[in-house]
Amino acid sequence: MTPGAPGYLWALVGVLAAIEAVLAMSDAGLILPAGLRWSAFALGAFWQPLWSGQIAPIYPGQPVVMLLSYAFLHGGLAHLALNSVVLLALGKLATARIGMTRTLIVLALSAVGGGLAFGLLSSGGTPMIGASGAAFGLLGLWLAWDYQWRKQMGQPLKPVVTTLAALVVANVVFFVILSGGLAWEAHLGGWLVGWIAGLSFARR
Repeated sequence: MTPGAPGYLWALVGVLAAIEAVLAMSDAGLILPAGLRWSAFALGAFWQPLWSGQIAPIYPGQPVVMLLSYAFLHGGLAHLALNSVVLLALGKLATARIGMTRTLIVLALSAVGGGLAFGLLSSGGTPMIGASGAAFGLLGLWLAWDYQWRKQMGQPLKPVVTTLAALVVANVVFFVILSGGLAWEAHLGGWLVGWIAGLSFARR
């Protein structure tokens, strides 16, 4: 295995970082127009009221586009950094085992799955953003692999259950710390897609 994440993952994170940099500079008044972040959110974030038909789309196809576009938007540097670390670390592992194409498919489907779960389970009106649905897809993929290996080798499944419980607890803790500002629905949807992928087309 080569050291470091493959170039395409760095390119993906670079795109996320470039978008956040432009929005941050707009927030700081360094570039015009000011308030660009909320314009980007209006066009690309996932809006549950739009998904449920309570409000009309701004442009044709927005309910479909936002299933993926929300993953390219973040709420700040810390939000971006956390997702980027997971994408690079677990994306490297996934690429080594299933290649670039299938890893990208898992990432895309996990983002879409996160959006679908958020649309179905959330009732809030705030925009949902961030690549955490895709990141949790990689976590689901990794756990599915671990589960398969343990079953094949006759090893105890407790570490898989423990890791899953830790993910649940972490989501609950951050949900409380962020006063509900955590899209656990997207995490769940992304994780489920990753798990299913790990047991099907993306088996190790």
